[in-house]
Amino acid sequence: MIAAIQLFGRLMMIAIRGQMQYRGAFLFMVAGTFVTSMVQAIGIWALFDRFGNLGVWTVAHVAFLYGTINIVFASVDITARGFDTFGSSLIRTGQFDRFLLRPASIVILVAAREVALHKLGQLLQGIFVLTYALISLEIDWTLGRLALYVFAVSSMYAFFYAIQIVRATMSFWTIESLEILNTISHGGMEAAQYPMSIYKESFTNFFTYVIPLACVAYFPMVGVLDVPDPLGSTLFTQSLAPLAGYVFFAVCLSFWFFGVKNYQSTGS
Repeated sequence: MIAAIQLFGRLMMIAIRGQMQYRGAFLFMVAGTFVTSMVQAIGIWALFDRFGNLGVWTVAHVAFLYGTINIVFASVDITARGFDTFGSSLIRTGQFDRFLLRPASIVILVAAREVALHKLGQLLQGIFVLTYALISLEIDWTLGRLALYVFAVSSMYAFFYAIQIVRATMSFWTIESLEILNTISHGGMEAAQYPMSIYKESFTNFFTYVIPLACVAYFPMVGVLDVPDPLGSTLFTQSLAPLAGYVFFAVCLSFWFFGVKNYQSTGS
């Protein structure tokens, strides 16, 4: 395990050094991503300024949820770029065959081959919004509340990374990106920026029991913020809900290995 982590770190640093050869372009891309993300955040603020609170959810509460989701999603975009472009850059070109011949974990080789550093702009925007929320809310960070937040963030990361793995795995059967998966990844990120209690019951049930987005994003954040949940969840279920993210990751990773096992090469 330690050797695998060290290999992953070395490969990531190689990818980062390659991108930093053009620092001017890198800084412009980061700035552009930051500005684009901030426009979206300003839109949410304008919505609350015009219509007021969403029940018990104030703009600061939603900013806390929004900032956390954006930090996690940007982190996944940065570190999972190898899976995101897997179909177009490895399967379609036949380069994946070369990866299978290397004496290292195929998951690490694919994950660390690219780094989307320009997503640092979205990451910085998430930190900016989260800082505003923390200052406004003045949360009493008990040990239990802090542990729940860390547990939820790590579970969110596992969940969104798993979506990227599924997208890559589908490339073994189709070279075109499936838009339905974009609705779950990017669409799920957009939906999770607001409390799940504002959506229809069918929508909430789907993203709770089928795709456990609410389990990793909404329920634990309700526990951290200590706000009444219209969906009726208790602190016990809010604390255990992030486990669904790790289960989902394990299922998606198993699907990936199934795809690798049934991969038949390009024949070239």
